[in-house]
Amino acid sequence: MRSRYSASMKVNVFFHDRCFDGAASAAIFTRLYQACFHPEAEFSYTGLIHRASQLFDEALFDGDENAIVDFKYSTSPRLNWWFDHHQSAFLTLDDAAHFRRDQSGKKFYDPNFKSCTKLIASVGKEKFGFNAPDLEELISWAEIVDGALFPDARTAVLMEAPALKIALVMEAGPDGDMARWLIPQMASRSLGEIAREERIVQLFRSLFEQHQRSMEFIRELGRCAQGVVFFDLTGPGIEVYNKFAPYFLFPDCVYSVSVCPSSFRTKISVGSNPWNQSSALHNLATICERYGGGGHPRVGAISLEPGSLENARRIAQEIVEELKKPIQP
Repeated sequence: MRSRYSASMKVNVFFHDRCFDGAASAAIFTRLYQACFHPEAEFSYTGLIHRASQLFDEALFDGDENAIVDFKYSTSPRLNWWFDHHQSAFLTLDDAAHFRRDQSGKKFYDPNFKSCTKLIASVGKEKFGFNAPDLEELISWAEIVDGALFPDARTAVLMEAPALKIALVMEAGPDGDMARWLIPQMASRSLGEIAREERIVQLFRSLFEQHQRSMEFIRELGRCAQGVVFFDLTGPGIEVYNKFAPYFLFPDCVYSVSVCPSSFRTKISVGSNPWNQSSALHNLATICERYGGGGHPRVGAISLEPGSLENARRIAQEIVEELKKPIQP
């Protein structure tokens, strides 16, 4: 069902930056668009990051077609495609209403999917007849990584699988262009081949050492009480850590809450232990939404302005106290 577009079709793809599922979603969308709409389209990739300020620069929507994957909804009339699976996909009720009125047949939302990658693949198959057997490995790993479907915490923190090496380099690496380079690779090559690229190998080695140091800081600074482990990484200046590390180090905890610094935000992360879900009844996305954040029922985050350390600590402690209180199933 190819459309009759000009040979110079430019497609801008905006994706959740520094996120394996975000990059994988962009790769899957690229293949879908090439297979079902325009095989010769030129793609441009732009990563989006949750900030306390404006999320979208409307001037960036300058493609012949513009797509957002694995990120919040935009009401821009220049947005043609949208896929997301987060509970907090809409910034406002008006945004949600705008989505429901859309008749384009190109915007899709389903929070029941564990990964946006799987959502795009499923919609592509059902709506457009898209099928790409060579991408099943990528789809499967996006489900594992974003859905926390690892068999145990050790697998998640040792990062021996190619997908996890790539995820570490993408999420914690200093190369801001890494995801834009990776997306076309993910759309056409196996994860094992990509992980053997020298660009990945060199960065992974140093980043894994940093990961091990961050584990030691979490072990040292973490305090677990009534099923909730809290740690503040602003002192050692750690911006990114493996989100499964708290559950490897504190296996009896049910929830984790952390504060991390960066140049563009102060971040509060809230998560639940995938291997200790029996008591994890709080909806973390709903809690984070009260402070301007969001996410999924089992993992969420809040972005504040840079330097908002005292406010971040106050919010984090409020969330810790809330999570300590059991709720009735």
